[in-house]
Amino acid sequence: MRIGVPKETAKNETRVAIVPVSIPKLKKLGFDVIIQEGAGKLSGYSDSEYTEKGAQIGKLDEVMSNELIASINIPDYKIMKKGQMLACIADPFRNLEQTKEIINAGITLLSLEVIPRRLSKGQSMDVNSSQDNLSGYKAALIGSQHIAKMVPMMMTSAGTVRPAKFIIQGAAVAGLQAIATAKRLGAAVQAIDVRLAAKQDTESLGAKFIDVPGWKDAESSSGHASLFTDKGLQDAFDNALMNSVKDADVVITTARLFGANAPKLFFGKDNNDKMTKEMKEGSVIVDMNTDTGGNIVGSKEDEILEKDGVTIVGIPMLCRTVPNTASMLYSNNVTNFVTVLVDEGRLTINQDEQVLTGDEGGISAGYGGILIAENGKVHDNHTKLMEAMK
Repeated sequence: MRIGVPKETAKNETRVAIVPVSIPKLKKLGFDVIIQEGAGKLSGYSDSEYTEKGAQIGKLDEVMSNELIASINIPDYKIMKKGQMLACIADPFRNLEQTKEIINAGITLLSLEVIPRRLSKGQSMDVNSSQDNLSGYKAALIGSQHIAKMVPMMMTSAGTVRPAKFIIQGAAVAGLQAIATAKRLGAAVQAIDVRLAAKQDTESLGAKFIDVPGWKDAESSSGHASLFTDKGLQDAFDNALMNSVKDADVVITTARLFGANAPKLFFGKDNNDKMTKEMKEGSVIVDMNTDTGGNIVGSKEDEILEKDGVTIVGIPMLCRTVPNTASMLYSNNVTNFVTVLVDEGRLTINQDEQVLTGDEGGISAGYGGILIAENGKVHDNHTKLMEAMK
């Protein structure tokens, strides 16, 4: 069994899919690992470190000719052949045309972000959690970096410095880590989420959960947040958030929807544009989702701009700013994942493996597991993708 690891070519990508420390584990499973020369350079892993651990260094064509290709983003799949496997973050709904081409080429597509979240077995393979955790950490640091005041409360002979106020919108993995990091920095932290389950998680970290009168849960059966349709509840949610951000120093937005563009705060209502007008001059918004449209009107991907005296940081995928750690965690996820592909020294797709084909909650919502397609056909459990591809 052979794994090829190409150098990432996506814009601003700094990570690598496999790091040297994972090589002995993969070899123990029966894999030879071929890394494209220079693939780990931006994340701090040299070619010599790979060879010392037992990997081979090769050119792109040598790497892409192997049975299994492991990458972060979609690589140059056009030089792959029918029957090969590709494991990456394919984001099939937003990369629909590429997904079609990969499937039509007869490549078995394994999209690592489509992990069945409710499976305990899948937690060590969950690339979403490992990368979002780092992004949430960096969002809190970047927010504190851009305000012109101290974050913690300080009592000095010259007077008392009040703590900065952070508002975290969304309390899933990224949001919870942003809360925890802001608390460690000494901030006064509040959070809001459409999922009622997030309240307990938020309060366990010492932050205040912003309650919305009459709120009903908006969590889907697959564990993802979903949009709600009750206008009265929308208004209540909007008002609660708007009242909180008026005196905030830093607002971090983390809301992201699987297979769709990021939801705009206030759901596209007129007051969406008023958010920066309501906030204090000198305050900061960190919009973590500008790569999928952004949560804030006016935020732009890879830009830091000012609007109404408010700084809006639009740098997405903040895990890329700590590529050494991000790559190590991603590599651990991949190394754990490939164990479900190995059967007596052969790469095999086991249709009974829920990590691959989905759990009950995901299947009922039209999403299967990591296995998107095999032998030129979308897996039967991915009915939502089948509909999108028509």
